[in-house]
Amino acid sequence: MSSTPSNKSAAVRGRPKKRFIKQAIMMRMLYALAPLAVAAVYFFGWRAGAVLAAVFAAGMGTEWITSRQRHGPVSTAGLVTCALYGLSLPPTTPMWIAAVGAVVAVLFGKEVFGGFGKNPFNPAIVGRAFVYICFPVELTRQFVPAFGGFPGGFGCWSFESLRQLPAHLADSGRALADAVSMATPMDIYRKAGYAVDWRQLALGNISGTFNDAGVDRIISAGSMGEGCAALIVLAGAYLLWTRTANWRLMLGGLAGVVVSSVLFRNILGFAAGVQDGAFVYGIPPLHLTLLSGTTLYVVVYMITEPVSAPNKKPAQLAYAFLIGFLIVLLRWRGIFVAAATFAILLGNLIAPHLDMAATEWAARKKTRAAAPAAETAGEDAP
Repeated sequence: MSSTPSNKSAAVRGRPKKRFIKQAIMMRMLYALAPLAVAAVYFFGWRAGAVLAAVFAAGMGTEWITSRQRHGPVSTAGLVTCALYGLSLPPTTPMWIAAVGAVVAVLFGKEVFGGFGKNPFNPAIVGRAFVYICFPVELTRQFVPAFGGFPGGFGCWSFESLRQLPAHLADSGRALADAVSMATPMDIYRKAGYAVDWRQLALGNISGTFNDAGVDRIISAGSMGEGCAALIVLAGAYLLWTRTANWRLMLGGLAGVVVSSVLFRNILGFAAGVQDGAFVYGIPPLHLTLLSGTTLYVVVYMITEPVSAPNKKPAQLAYAFLIGFLIVLLRWRGIFVAAATFAILLGNLIAPHLDMAATEWAARKKTRAAAPAAETAGEDAP
């Protein structure tokens, strides 16, 4: 009878270790990200798919090497990191830059801390911040309009000529440099006060023209995953319905954006406007804040990353609210375009302190609740 357990133990020891772990929660996250990847190809051409492929190859290759060094398996969490990072990039990002950022995201955002579950910062944001700081021109100066109609970007490699635009834009005589030099709708509003139509922001087919100091320019879309707000909202509903994402993190982030926007714009009066004949940037309209500048992408996918977020429920709400608040504040007063990136990193940095504060607050509340009972017991004692 004693030989049975030992035989089973030997059999277990004899089994090969798993080289890949399939995590259900991460698979659902990938399901929610897949439509954005397909939409990226539709809006920006097959080059967007090639950029994502380079990100996955570099990121998962790095994770495979590091997992062998620590004798652990590769997990689907690495795929999620690569997808989140890749979709945050502009479609014109050079593939080698995208690959370098993926290596940084996996190696310095996660593996140096011991792998999945031990990273204090969101790995995808670590990679995004690295390429933004090291390669600012490629990350902020080469945006392109989105394709529309059928087959959209499915019939093109990438945006290369104005002939690929609708006829009223292609025949306008504008140079290709005008098309690729414009930034996202949020940056257009910051520089010229022009608000892109909300329907374009919701559906992702961002293109058209606007007048900038007497010069007509072509509106360009933003990063690959942020364009179609409708898809992001549907993905967020799926993540909440399947309980993949924490509703406190998602709701707190959205509340932070809305409250700060209303506070600064409507209550304190820091709205954008024209003063002395010049446009003065302020807080944009709420619909522009929500539908552009990667706000929804951050709220649905980035803030809800569970490892770098606090564990206590009150701390989760405060953490997400803080990030949403900082997104609006840094866009308004900061000098960097990537306000959401730095807002998330600051939130990750303060997350442990919020957990400690929530724990201390709960302990004090428990002590205060127990004090009257102790006094009553003392009075009843003979």
